[in-house]
Amino acid sequence: MKKLIISIIMLLSVASLQAQSISHIETTKNWYYLYNQEGKKIKTLSSNIGELQGFSSTFFVVKSGAWYYVYDANGKKTKPLSASTVGRVLSVSGDTFTSQSGSWIYTWSKEGKKISTRSAH
Repeated sequence: MKKLIISIIMLLSVASLQAQSISHIETTKNWYYLYNQEGKKIKTLSSNIGELQGFSSTFFVVKSGAWYYVYDANGKKTKPLSASTVGRVLSVSGDTFTSQSGSWIYTWSKEGKKISTRSAH
């Protein structure tokens, strides 16, 4: 019975981590603080991970040197993307982000997959 209760508590803990949602990222010189909708700090990350490009409730994007890195709402790095492929990140919203490279605008999923391409006009 005791093992069952511990297993249930562990499953609930994992489920609550997966359900995290970012409402705000506070940036300081040395740290990024991720907050949920209740204003509770859910993660602290060193600003050495790169320069914050934008965030949504489920992920955020940082640039470090010649790379963009996609992180989930729990602060776990999920995907590296070459800046030469991505170009310049324009915005992050919902489950996607957009970038511009030359005369093209790309839409990317939070998993780092290119969803669409269009002319920048």
